[in-house]
Amino acid sequence: MLRPFLFLGALAWAALPVFAGPTKSAPKPVSFTVQGERFLLDGKPFVIRSGEMHYPRVPRADWRDRMKKMRAMGLNTLCTYVFWNLHEPEPGRFDFSGDLDLAAYLRTAQEEGLKVILRPGPYICTEWEFGGLPAWLLKAPDMKVRTADPRFLEAAARYLKRVGQEVDSLQADRGGPILMVQVENEYGSFGSDMAYKSAIRKAIVDAGFRVRLYTSDGPGQDTLAGGTFPDLVPTVNFGAGPECAEAFAELDKFRSGIPRMCGEYWAGWFDHYGKPHHTTDAKEGAAGVTWMLQRGISFNLYMFHGGTNFGFMNGANWTGRYAPDTTSYDYDVMLDEAGRPTPKFFAYREVIRPFLAKGETLPELPAPQPLIEIPTFRFTESAPLSQLLKTPVHAEAPLAMEALDQSYGYVLYRRATTHATKEVLEIGEVRDYALVLQGERRFGSLDRRLRQTCLDVDLAAGEPLDILVENTGRINFDKAMLAERKGILGKVSLGGQELKGWDCYSLPLSDLSGLSFRSGDLAAPAFHRASFDLKAPGATFLDLRGWGKGQVFVNGRNLGRHWNLGPMGTLYCPASFLKAGPNEVIVLELEPSTQRDMSGLVNPALSLRPALTAKVP
Repeated sequence: MLRPFLFLGALAWAALPVFAGPTKSAPKPVSFTVQGERFLLDGKPFVIRSGEMHYPRVPRADWRDRMKKMRAMGLNTLCTYVFWNLHEPEPGRFDFSGDLDLAAYLRTAQEEGLKVILRPGPYICTEWEFGGLPAWLLKAPDMKVRTADPRFLEAAARYLKRVGQEVDSLQADRGGPILMVQVENEYGSFGSDMAYKSAIRKAIVDAGFRVRLYTSDGPGQDTLAGGTFPDLVPTVNFGAGPECAEAFAELDKFRSGIPRMCGEYWAGWFDHYGKPHHTTDAKEGAAGVTWMLQRGISFNLYMFHGGTNFGFMNGANWTGRYAPDTTSYDYDVMLDEAGRPTPKFFAYREVIRPFLAKGETLPELPAPQPLIEIPTFRFTESAPLSQLLKTPVHAEAPLAMEALDQSYGYVLYRRATTHATKEVLEIGEVRDYALVLQGERRFGSLDRRLRQTCLDVDLAAGEPLDILVENTGRINFDKAMLAERKGILGKVSLGGQELKGWDCYSLPLSDLSGLSFRSGDLAAPAFHRASFDLKAPGATFLDLRGWGKGQVFVNGRNLGRHWNLGPMGTLYCPASFLKAGPNEVIVLELEPSTQRDMSGLVNPALSLRPALTAKVP
């Protein structure tokens, strides 16, 4: 209802002469429907040629460049997950700004002629920290994510509603680019709880999503049955190459007479620390695309451009053993981590070209973006990690990171030592990497990957025992997610006697302003600082070969982890993280490395260095 004064105002304006002026017409609604085995876009058959690319893994300054390259390769659709843990870092506090401006990302895609497939989750996997779920869910010790636990469903519904508000006007029926929205993500590989699936589907509908819903799962019969709905289009996920025929035979066996689509065509693969860099055959992958296009089958290339798991956002896998993913999400796909076309780009482009729609042409590639070399610069200042210690939480037994209201980074556990002793220190479970120290004395490290839980210590009297524990990435796949907590789990014992009375210090490393650097070098763990000057910024790969383990910050931005296990010997630094003039680099070093030089390269170092690789039994 109009308020009275507004209504009178409206009458007054109605009496005035009307002058025609430039007006912006409302976007025309887009019709996206299913007819038998075909998708129809505005009534015409439409084969989805999609590529996956994620806005948190690509700086905003580079979104348009990457999308232009999508179009130049012959893709007509962009597919992206939505990242709950980034958008709701604390319960009820949302962030859709800057590099997290989802609506701006999708509008840019539309401006570049791309339709959109949206995958809001709430679980997304994608080799991302905890599969995109926020760590604060885990503060409740008995929380069961991806189940009908009412606490999880309530939080997920709140998040999905907020996503719906962000992108409502970008749905196809409002003239926007969003054609389809995925319900959950590969749920058939996790469970088969129809009550849970239905609750998530309802939350997506209640959030205002009106476009076509679909599911995405592996092609096995049990997997499809666990993840799909009778009335939604199911898509199948599989590896690039000869798996196409077998996968779609399984889908036809499960449900026929529907549009066929590969929800994830794995054009490359991701890397784990301490394992070789993955590569896949370009010709074999391109042949699979030809096979699908010859049959009018839609597909989504996973990935088109992988990008980078900046900061602490890499996830981890579990196959009976913990395996953290690398900061680099290069994925060996069509664009490398810096956005440059690879041989796969041109191989896939040539097999897509013959299947373009009538009147459709391939745009030219945009001009290459600059990559720069940075001459060697030296770290001459250091600051101790202890400068970031604030008021601890005292507890009889060590508290998990989540119990400290902390999501990422490190926790320092400290306990007084009253007398000298030489014993075996045993920790119930390390999640995920621990340094055991007393003052400047380092007794060793414990690595969850290697199932290490104990080591010999020779403690002196009077100085506290410190255990510094790193969250190296929460598991993002498998039911092992249900028990995933970080820090020290279980009791700590010395010579068989439980140690009680711990100070637990949170070290999220979200603010390094408390560091006071001085000339000279400090033993690990410590921060080291250097600077270099640039005439003009450009993307580069910082060479970390020779360094040990830790984090790298450039002009206050957390680039990610370095770890001398390989296969990463470099960290990608986007041009938008740098500036003309002086640039600051801070490295947290946990290992007793003597390397204090660094440079910027135009190409990454992605290969395993056997001499530096810890043997995993």
